[in-house]
Amino acid sequence: MSDLTLLSISGALRAASTNRLLLAEARRLFGPATHVEANLRLPLYDGDIEAVGIPPEVQLLADQIDAADAVVISTPEYNKALSGVLKNALDWVSRTKGSPWRDKPVAIVSAAAGRAGGERSQFSLRLCLTPFRPLLLPGPEVFIADSGNAFDADGHLKDARSIKGLQELMNDLRRAAQPA
Repeated sequence: MSDLTLLSISGALRAASTNRLLLAEARRLFGPATHVEANLRLPLYDGDIEAVGIPPEVQLLADQIDAADAVVISTPEYNKALSGVLKNALDWVSRTKGSPWRDKPVAIVSAAAGRAGGERSQFSLRLCLTPFRPLLLPGPEVFIADSGNAFDADGHLKDARSIKGLQELMNDLRRAAQPA
């Protein structure tokens, strides 16, 4: 086991989502670490709810981000952008105290049914994360196209090029998470 903590965040709620499979591959390739999976089943952001107080499940997510040494986010592409679930989580976390994303090493990957593999969802996610000032890894970009056919029966990526890119990205994320 490693002293590192890797938080994985799936922008898809569905248990059988290919983005969840992609995160499992990312965790495997990241290597030894304490692996924590975020839960994005949060209430919709609402200022009236916030006025009463930050919901405990939102605070837990913010605390998990803050405590992690690194974060990997897998985003599906919904109507050419990140999922509403993921955007809602970002909006909620932005309302918590402190800056849990600040200088946090973050890798973004995506799996989508389309031929671009979620390219636009990654672009929109980068745009949404920018105000929080994380350390966003620029690449390699990992887009898993036709994601329903991209994994074998054991949940592993089949394409050697995709595996190589994900391995390189996870190696870079591990390096960025190491104490100086």
